[in-house]
Amino acid sequence: MSKRLESGNQDIGGGQPGSGSRSGKAKATVFDLRGVPSMRQAVPLALQHVVAMIVGCVTPALIISGVANLPASEKVILVQAALVIAGLATFLQLFPIGKYLGSGLPVIMGVSFAYVPSLQAIAEGYDIATIMGAQIVGGIVAIVIGIFVKKIRYLFPPLITGTVVFTIGLSLYPTAINYMAGGTGSENYGSWQNWLVAIITLIIVTVLNHFAKGILKLASILIGIICGYIVSAFFGMISFANVADAGIFQLPQFFHFGVTFEISSCVAIGILFAINSIQAIGDYSATTIGGMNREPENQELQGGIIGYGVSNIVGALFGGLPTATYSQNVGIVATTKVINRCVLGLAAGIILVAGLVPKFSALLTTIPQCVLGGATVSVFASIAMTGMKLVVSQPLSYRNTSIVGLAAALGMGISQASAALSTFPQWVTTIFGKSPVVIATLVAVLLNIILPKDKE
Repeated sequence: MSKRLESGNQDIGGGQPGSGSRSGKAKATVFDLRGVPSMRQAVPLALQHVVAMIVGCVTPALIISGVANLPASEKVILVQAALVIAGLATFLQLFPIGKYLGSGLPVIMGVSFAYVPSLQAIAEGYDIATIMGAQIVGGIVAIVIGIFVKKIRYLFPPLITGTVVFTIGLSLYPTAINYMAGGTGSENYGSWQNWLVAIITLIIVTVLNHFAKGILKLASILIGIICGYIVSAFFGMISFANVADAGIFQLPQFFHFGVTFEISSCVAIGILFAINSIQAIGDYSATTIGGMNREPENQELQGGIIGYGVSNIVGALFGGLPTATYSQNVGIVATTKVINRCVLGLAAGIILVAGLVPKFSALLTTIPQCVLGGATVSVFASIAMTGMKLVVSQPLSYRNTSIVGLAAALGMGISQASAALSTFPQWVTTIFGKSPVVIATLVAVLLNIILPKDKE
């Protein structure tokens, strides 16, 4: 598809990738940042973005609702909020309010897997309201980071962000395996039927990822889930009772889950928001370099991160989980050079409308956990390898390998043996013992500051 688009760039108005709005009454092309292109071109390109992100957007909500043991109706509301807030957050990034609320860059926002380990820990120990309270604090942290982004950016070089992302990927592996087995606590946990469905789903995703091209490759996870869903239906794993009870149209419910502020949860999520605020710079840079042949401007970075914080604060009030820029959609922009904001805005509109239809959200909640596990294990592996790529982009000196090794070892080790902190206060266990990301981040940052720099 990217080749067709690039060749089409020669005869659709003559615009160059990255050019601004077009003068006169000439219709904009999909390669122009501003302006309205032909809907014939915009619709399939928008659907491409929707296909790439929708599974990743709703899966964290399904995982967290399972951990929190939410009833079916509450699960639908959590999924609905994830879609609605993702759409609104994307609109804010595409079409900024003023100078410092949104980046104005062609990015897609969605619920991030980076928060899942910590959100799971909070859901197990507390409730959804505590997640929302911590998310509000995290949004405030992101706003502060955005204001001072140029001054604190040095604390998070690729080595540190790579270590954190690598640890996030590793920490998600048990979640994927438990889901492949049917979900912890389920009656048929570990049954051969669950494993068969999960493995079939995984095989389909892997084959499409490595042998397919175009939309089949791009939608590999979605296609894998559809195939796994069909197979699981033959084993009687699907019930549509919740879909029948769900309404046709419903606005997100303000303060439905409530908001509770718990200090240790706020600290843990606040640290993650700081990390993701810095990591967003990478996505913004990849978007502008790959799609617009330039570096992002300081105002774009600042507005993007502040907008990220504000959208998460608003999202928490409506029950939406933490959002972040989606790297897979950044990859689409960089590959196709399609940067028109109306194309991505159309994608955001589709996501938003999907979230306003409870029956659609209810349908997503019928996906068996073994199917989600088979589809997401490759996603989690990709997250870990993305972190590893960032790490190896730096020289693998003794100093750098010590930072990465110790941070990952302490983060993963303590979280896997959290009983080792049982004599400490509960807040210590919540911050440091439940998710490896917090410890890995703190250790990596401190070691990077303390250890002597390598000589040139």
